[in-house]
Amino acid sequence: MFVRKFVNRSKLRILIGRVYFALKRYFYWNFSKVDFAKTLESSLPIEIFTHKTVLRRNLKDVDMWMQENKITNLKIAIKKLNGLVINPGQTFSYWRQIGKPTKNKGYLEGMVLRNGKAVPGVGGGLCQLSNLLYWMTLHTPLTVIERWRHSYDLFPDINRKQPFGSGATCAYPNIDLQIKNNTEQKFQLFLEVNDEYLIGKWLSDKPIKLKYKIFDKDHEIKSEWFGGYSRNNKIFRKIFDKDTNNEITEEFITENHAMMMYEPLLENNEIKK
Repeated sequence: MFVRKFVNRSKLRILIGRVYFALKRYFYWNFSKVDFAKTLESSLPIEIFTHKTVLRRNLKDVDMWMQENKITNLKIAIKKLNGLVINPGQTFSYWRQIGKPTKNKGYLEGMVLRNGKAVPGVGGGLCQLSNLLYWMTLHTPLTVIERWRHSYDLFPDINRKQPFGSGATCAYPNIDLQIKNNTEQKFQLFLEVNDEYLIGKWLSDKPIKLKYKIFDKDHEIKSEWFGGYSRNNKIFRKIFDKDTNNEITEEFITENHAMMMYEPLLENNEIKK
């Protein structure tokens, strides 16, 4: 798929666009008929899926203080999410539940992605949380109804254990992650930050009869007309009967197209310098 180079727009056009889409989002959150999940409860008994991600990584051109601030930001955000129950028919909105990350709420400057570069921004680093939630949700019968892919591949694969493009970016309020519970049972988020990891779990009041395997196809790096490279793939999942281990079906999830912000042929140790 063709990937466009970043297009510069006037500050006025950017401002008008931000205001328009923010108002549209606020109207949806407050005046639509969507039943949004908002209740925090004590833990449900059944663990459906769990995953954890490393808090500190040695990333090129990213000062460690931004990662330390990210940890503070994550701790503040998960207070709004830990214990959240999504009842049957309800929808979870990442930003509606967390709210706008501001200095007054204690958020610090962490790493945010702007025009393909890592720069400081208040509330930076919360994409690690949206990435985690999206990956966990793909291992449940919950339905992702809004997810935004990363437009840039900022860092090379170093100890990557998940397929490229299996996360979800976020930016308040318009770049949201939304998950709907179309099942007949409750689901609940458990989130924790310890010294090394961001830990997440989906809990429920009942076990599920399925298990999931996430993988990618058609992974390729393309040379683009503007001189850079793009990275592309498609994400699928296989669904199995948990009791028999028999495959039930294979589903297409999404496709990803991102501009690479590093030379794809460099060795990892060269890139980290």
